[in-house]
Amino acid sequence: MPKAMLTRAHRRRAILAAVLVLAAGGLAGCAESAAQVTSAPPPEPLAPCAWWYGIGQPPSQNALKLAAQRYEVVVLNADQGAAMRKLHELNPQIKVLVYKDLSSTRNYPGAVVDGKDAQFLPTGIGYVAAQQQHPEWFATDNHGNRIEWQGYPRHWQMTVWDPAYQQAWSSAVVSEVQQQGWDGVLADNDFNSLSHYSAAVLAGTSSASETDRKLRDGLDAFLSLVGDAFQKAGKEFVPNVSETHLTPGRWTAHSRFGGAMEENFGFREDAGSGGLLTFRGNEFQEMRAQAALGESRLLLVTRTRSEQQDRAGYASAALLAGPRTCWTPATTDDYRNPEWSPLQNSGLGEAVDAAGRLANGVWTRTFTNGWVAVNPTSATQTVTPPPGLVAAGEQRQSTPSASPTSSAPPAPVRLAAADGLVLVKPK
Repeated sequence: MPKAMLTRAHRRRAILAAVLVLAAGGLAGCAESAAQVTSAPPPEPLAPCAWWYGIGQPPSQNALKLAAQRYEVVVLNADQGAAMRKLHELNPQIKVLVYKDLSSTRNYPGAVVDGKDAQFLPTGIGYVAAQQQHPEWFATDNHGNRIEWQGYPRHWQMTVWDPAYQQAWSSAVVSEVQQQGWDGVLADNDFNSLSHYSAAVLAGTSSASETDRKLRDGLDAFLSLVGDAFQKAGKEFVPNVSETHLTPGRWTAHSRFGGAMEENFGFREDAGSGGLLTFRGNEFQEMRAQAALGESRLLLVTRTRSEQQDRAGYASAALLAGPRTCWTPATTDDYRNPEWSPLQNSGLGEAVDAAGRLANGVWTRTFTNGWVAVNPTSATQTVTPPPGLVAAGEQRQSTPSASPTSSAPPAPVRLAAADGLVLVKPK
């Protein structure tokens, strides 16, 4: 397992950066890159910050006060401009992003009011405006029918591959973000496959795979256009990008304008009986590289219905801890509550090494005040923690037999499939 053997912070950070860049395959020449990393170490890789995906119920004043204290990033709906300004007032350092959907327009009540588009939309293009001025922006299937998302009534798929739609969306959203004072945008539904919303085959394609390719290619171009526009405006652009484990390079490409969101971080495969999906394919390695650079946000969401899911999610986020890595549990499907896990108070501190993978598949990482381990496999594995640590949340004091200086060797621990450990120094 990785061990913290260095005592000077700047040496730890230099080695951390070098290891992570090597892991990501980013070195063109070892000697030259090592010199660059040593001369300009990245910011401190702190334990994951907390964030709030607040797109459920409108926040109360009490919720806003708590959010200003707890969260580094908050996402709100477009009609919550007053709440955004209140958060900025309470905490000038907090970043508040506005929710906007890339791929749909909507005509449910609230998005359309008295036959007109609402002033502040959950999308970039209003349904009424598209219907009256650009009906060609509604995607259709091979029978000429518009595509309504299954499970989401009155959400209509749009032609994300159309340059005119892309430009109109970009212009409208950048303008709104600047005028209202948002710090940037959380762009939802940068998805990999239409099948999550509809079995339709797009007009002009002959199969579901061709439909998905058309959507992915369109979103690739869309993200480039919008990302450039937000960078020029000095605002953050963070897409909710899905299933990047299926397409090598997609996480890196779609997070390059300020970050990306993973809404199914630490998701367990095979209906809850398998390993952790995040670690499959190239996604986790790309996330490690991005986290180490500290130039873009990782906004991670773990669906938590049990303490095991909570541990696995937080510990997995800690493996990716960097200057801009944030994690939240999600105990509801509609994000109606401000979320918080006791593990976010664990006080891990700063990472002192890179996350490392053991021969049995378990990942571990050491922090100044603790240690984490994650078993992403589908079988129970054994891991040996450093001595003198206790489970996060335990309040017992250290004793001669359990102190960090004890000579007793640490005992191996059996770590269940898709579970995590968060251990800290005893208080």
